[in-house]
Amino acid sequence: MAHKLILTCTAFLILFSAEAWSSETSKADLKVKITTEISAITVMHNGKPVVIQRNQSAENKIIEDYALTSRNCPPFCVQPMTLLPGVNTIGEIELLEFLKRKAAGDKNLLIIDSRTPDWVAKGTIPSAINLPWTQLYREASNFEPIVVESILTDRFGAKTEDGIWNFSDAKELVLFCNGPWCGQSPTNIKTLVSMGYPAHKIHWYRGGMQAWNALGLTTVTP
Repeated sequence: MAHKLILTCTAFLILFSAEAWSSETSKADLKVKITTEISAITVMHNGKPVVIQRNQSAENKIIEDYALTSRNCPPFCVQPMTLLPGVNTIGEIELLEFLKRKAAGDKNLLIIDSRTPDWVAKGTIPSAINLPWTQLYREASNFEPIVVESILTDRFGAKTEDGIWNFSDAKELVLFCNGPWCGQSPTNIKTLVSMGYPAHKIHWYRGGMQAWNALGLTTVTP
């Protein structure tokens, strides 16, 4: 029995090593890299490895959902570069560093897609979780305080002491939505900060899915 177990484990390690070598080799062969130093990164999404890279076709174009340039404002108004004091606005390279941290096992970090499920169904950034802005926003029709409390405690690691929120051990958050004209992640961020969530623990990917798609980066569907 022990002999069979050893053989099984050995076979698995050989297979895993071969797959890892093949993956690294294919990354090195990419012609359209992310930067001169970064060809691609591998993250986990729903328990499965996903390679994030740029589309390799020179003919690839941004998808129709993000090709429109002129949406009515309000509500689709251009967001400022600095959303709130203390909140860190980031670009793709910084986001990739956060994704690498998460892939390496950092459990104190969450990547959050703030869009409603209909948008997420069209594709999201690998390893992101979905937290629709409507769940936190007090004026939303489906706002429920008990759901908000569950999100803050069970998912974000916050605690309540004598009815007062304690965010000292709360997780670091990276939020995004559709792009510079999208108000969904800004709404989530403003709501969290108004609750007392430390602004320095929040990072905002302003470019969102429009910039991510414009660069031909990998997306996944639920």
